[in-house]
Amino acid sequence: MNTLKNAKVGQTVRVVKLHGEGAIKRRIMDMGITKNVEVYIRKVAPLGDPIEVTVRGYELSIRKADADMIEVQ
Repeated sequence: MNTLKNAKVGQTVRVVKLHGEGAIKRRIMDMGITKNVEVYIRKVAPLGDPIEVTVRGYELSIRKADADMIEVQ
């Protein structure tokens, strides 16, 4: 399974599926990350957490634990 956590800087990926349940999944969806949306990986912090992405025209920082729940292609 390829996740947002494994995507490289400068890569544009498409969300295939959101894993997780309840409040965690709802929070990810509220940030604008839903099925079939394109996500551009802008940069990764020096220690790898968080990951800065561009989604739906705005910048978003997401934790690696949350990024691991987002399946991409």
